[in-house]
Amino acid sequence: MKGLRAVAVGLLLAACACASKWSVRAASSPAALQWPPLPGRAKLTFVESWTGFSPEKGAGTAIKAIAYGREPADRNAFVLPVAVGKGSDGRIAVADLGRRCVHLFVPEGKRYLRLTGGAGGAFVSPVAVAFDEASHLYVSDSAGRVFGFGAEGEALFAVDRAGADPLRRPTGLAYSPRRKLLYVVDTLANRIHAFDTKGTLAFSFGERGEAPGALNFPTHVFRSAAGELYVTNTLAFRIEIFDEDGHPVGSFGRHGDGSGDLAMPKGIAVDGDGVVYVVDGLFDNVQLFTRGGDFLLTLGRRGTDSGEFWLPSGAFIGDDGLYVCDTYNRRVQVFRITERYEAVGS
Repeated sequence: MKGLRAVAVGLLLAACACASKWSVRAASSPAALQWPPLPGRAKLTFVESWTGFSPEKGAGTAIKAIAYGREPADRNAFVLPVAVGKGSDGRIAVADLGRRCVHLFVPEGKRYLRLTGGAGGAFVSPVAVAFDEASHLYVSDSAGRVFGFGAEGEALFAVDRAGADPLRRPTGLAYSPRRKLLYVVDTLANRIHAFDTKGTLAFSFGERGEAPGALNFPTHVFRSAAGELYVTNTLAFRIEIFDEDGHPVGSFGRHGDGSGDLAMPKGIAVDGDGVVYVVDGLFDNVQLFTRGGDFLLTLGRRGTDSGEFWLPSGAFIGDDGLYVCDTYNRRVQVFRITERYEAVGS
């Protein structure tokens, strides 16, 4: 029996030497879903939910069952997904606070990596991800570090300071391909730091305050196609807009419990029409606004069905749609966006 197990383990090691192919674990809805509902013209339609990544069935799975008597625990399912991002080649990164890791999937070759740390050590609290045009991945760990990884997942750098000042609680990330800068929100410092792609500080901006343009525990940031930085100013219940040099150029939002109000603003994203999507963790929805703050539409409500949310957090908009981390439902929900929606007056 011992000899048989040794042979099985040997086969397992040989199989693991070959790169496994992976796929996104996705689920669709039995019914078509759109917002606003029919007979209105859809701005958003539900596509699918992601709950993790799975190895494609093959010899490796069977050999694991022989070697261990059963398949190992599913370590590649999401537990608490809090941030999602996509690269220009379609690669996907999901920060999973529950597993203290970042799930990285590259469609080319169907490759999957589970990143648990970098040059500065293990992740403690990974809360944000961003890609640059070279497919480098940046990860913010709110315990006090920002990590950089190469296109193959190799560790490049880790920074824990912005000049002479330590990073107190780095959270949201956004990358500017025009400036070649990574913008990092430091929630406890009420500052935003701009680093180059090697982790060297370029400049910082922001200060604590209540007036428009000032910050009160900011968390998330998104760079729009127009080159503006949209920052979730969480405890001010506002969205602040800055140019890439850090100058304030706009602001909107108010505290309340009605449509168009903000209660716990978290993730933020902007589509090609300039429509602003604000995730609200207390309302369990995503609200859509014009750049000037006019309320347009609500996506979702509290629940567990497709198009419903339970303590959602991070969001991302790419060329192919909106991605929302539905954190306590342990999934990322994907929606297709109808562009030019606002222009036709729907």
